[in-house]
Amino acid sequence: QLQLVESGGGLVQPGGSLRLSCAASGFTLDYYAIGWFRQAPGKEREGVSCISSSDGTTNYADSVKGRFTISRDNAKNTVYLEMNSLKPEDTAVYYCAAGPYASYTGSYYLTGLPYHYWGQGTQVTVSS
Repeated sequence: QLQLVESGGGLVQPGGSLRLSCAASGFTLDYYAIGWFRQAPGKEREGVSCISSSDGTTNYADSVKGRFTISRDNAKNTVYLEMNSLKPEDTAVYYCAAGPYASYTGSYYLTGLPYHYWGQGTQVTVSS
């Protein structure tokens, strides 16, 4: 069974940091393009970051550029989202998703369209 499981969410104060993990089971992530998305209550889903299958080319939403970093550890079959300088507006449920092989992940990969597999999400709350 192909499955993605996110972890690492929680409550953090503004300015703090969290690292989210996206672990795969049933398939190896290194072949897949991976995206991180988030959805806050009453808002549409937003693409946060993505990473390509091959050389790890990355892309970020303007709202998180310079604060978030996506990376992959193929040996652990896991993709990470390091989140620094967190703001209250970063509060949302964060999801990872896997899509077909992509050597480059441009802005199209910040939409949900290329992705076939989705995790169940992990809550991130930024509040004092």
